[in-house]
Amino acid sequence: MLTSILSWTWIGSGLLLIVLVLLHSPKGDGMGGLAASGSSMFSSASSAEATLNRVTWTCLAIFLSLAVILSAGWLG
Repeated sequence: MLTSILSWTWIGSGLLLIVLVLLHSPKGDGMGGLAASGSSMFSSASSAEATLNRVTWTCLAIFLSLAVILSAGWLG
């Protein structure tokens, strides 16, 4: 029962993680942007981006933790 609940939570967190990564805005022009201007690369993120980053990292931590727990077979 617990394994089933955690499995569904793992699947849901994986799907949510995909959506969250797709919501991020592109950060520049790739490798070509490195030579253009260094100051624009290190500008501070807005409040919405900071919140999105925090939620994405939290979802990633949940996803990876559940992956380890479910694959190790610690629940029986």
